[in-house]
Amino acid sequence: MSVTAPQGFEAAGVAVGLKSTGKPDVAVVVNRGPLTAGAAVFTSNRAKANPILWSEQVVKDGAIAAIVLNSGGANCFTGSFGFQTTHQTAEKAAELLEIGAGDVVVCSTGLIGTGDAVFRGKVLEGTEKAIAALSTDGGEDAALAIMTTDSRAKRSVRSVDGWTIGAMAKGAGMLAPGLATMLVVVTTDAVLTPAEADAHLRAATRVSFDRLDSDGCMSTNDQVTLMASGASGITPEPDAFRAALIEVCTDLAIQLQSDAEGASHDITIEVVGAVSEDDAVEVGRSVARNNLFKAAVFGEDPNWGRVLAAIGTTDAAFDPYDVDVSMNGVRVCTSGGPDRPREDVDLSPRATHVLIDLKVGEAFATIFTNDLTHDYVHENSAYSS
Repeated sequence: MSVTAPQGFEAAGVAVGLKSTGKPDVAVVVNRGPLTAGAAVFTSNRAKANPILWSEQVVKDGAIAAIVLNSGGANCFTGSFGFQTTHQTAEKAAELLEIGAGDVVVCSTGLIGTGDAVFRGKVLEGTEKAIAALSTDGGEDAALAIMTTDSRAKRSVRSVDGWTIGAMAKGAGMLAPGLATMLVVVTTDAVLTPAEADAHLRAATRVSFDRLDSDGCMSTNDQVTLMASGASGITPEPDAFRAALIEVCTDLAIQLQSDAEGASHDITIEVVGAVSEDDAVEVGRSVARNNLFKAAVFGEDPNWGRVLAAIGTTDAAFDPYDVDVSMNGVRVCTSGGPDRPREDVDLSPRATHVLIDLKVGEAFATIFTNDLTHDYVHENSAYSS
């Protein structure tokens, strides 16, 4: 049920022809209350799509009553006309739901530069059609409607002590840290204030979506939105709610990783023994973004030298001649020198684990990435054709 698993939410997903496949392409999620507490985090890319520019303003007062999402077009770099499309989408939803347009978040995903009059007409049509189809079990249809190059919908639900968190996500390419990863909607029937929602969301995205770096390419449309209805009547213990939210966001991030465009390996890069968490993240990300390392994993080559070469480009505190590296449980490098033979490492499974021990502290972090494949290059060489 994803976003409609918690009490107080309705959703729908409909098809209006934004996708050439005829599959669902507009989704609406509505918070029926009694609370409309909300928060969102957005791409840190300075090149932001029109829905991001609109939604950044909407969330400032901490109230989100509804969210409209479309696939089949990013509405990014479409000028003032595109911004008016976003504005009209919010106004259309507000009119039909009898709420304020300033409480309607809008999200778009798809090809950058798409957002003409035909696009506008279909988004407005889809908004009206989806609102007419709203139901308490519409979360599945909504999750399908936000997909682009995804091969499957991403959903996650956790229930704890009488309250529930539900969520849906989409994303298969341009998966790089920037507060979010493509489009994510999280709902809960727990009682939260807007300030609490914001703090919990930022804490959760920092250790989940921000640690997913599949291809090093940051989107213009990334957004994670949290809406709290309070319909359970239960105020959660803060640590318990944050832990559950982190579980949901991490679950979705791993689902996104496993569906990354063209990938044949899901790589978990675990960095331990760092002076600080920031250092651990920087080291892990340097490996995740190293095309030579990613190509080696694709070829099932445990080339640990490429790991050391990558981390040597960082400003993290460590001695490059005293680092240990293990791949899928086999330590191939000890103190910056060879250890077990490469032949002992089996990189044929899709799940690939790389452990890097910097041996200078107690901090740690994990980065999730993928290999670089022929299929990834092929898919992204013809995305707009």
